[in-house]
Amino acid sequence: MKLQRLFIVLTIVNFALLTFQLFGQDRGVHVDTIAPVLRGRALEIVDDQGRIRAMIKVFPEDPGVKMPDGTRGYPETVLLRLINSKGAPNVKIAATEDGSAVSLVGESDPTLVQILARGTNASLKLVNKDGREQVIKP
Repeated sequence: MKLQRLFIVLTIVNFALLTFQLFGQDRGVHVDTIAPVLRGRALEIVDDQGRIRAMIKVFPEDPGVKMPDGTRGYPETVLLRLINSKGAPNVKIAATEDGSAVSLVGESDPTLVQILARGTNASLKLVNKDGREQVIKP
């Protein structure tokens, strides 16, 4: 008889614990636990296959780089890239100490639209698939 009472008591205790687990805890997500700021050196967003599809990163200056306009030196740059499924950056937005740039690339290289504002100069560059380009400067 004592053994039967022990099993009954254990069953009641187990049932009470199960009830507490199911209904006694607040299972909602608290907004208060979200960090107000995300900090890091870079941010990459990847797709289901692990390929980088978006990136934001700060690139250090490099005084040895020759720029397309003939000048030397690459300033520290914050760059946002949106990348297609083939790995090509279709959208680039860059910010430097002396200006900014936006580049929109089409399906076939070298199709692009590039807007530059650097120093005291600004330009708009359009390039077609066949390589024909037009540069507009004020």
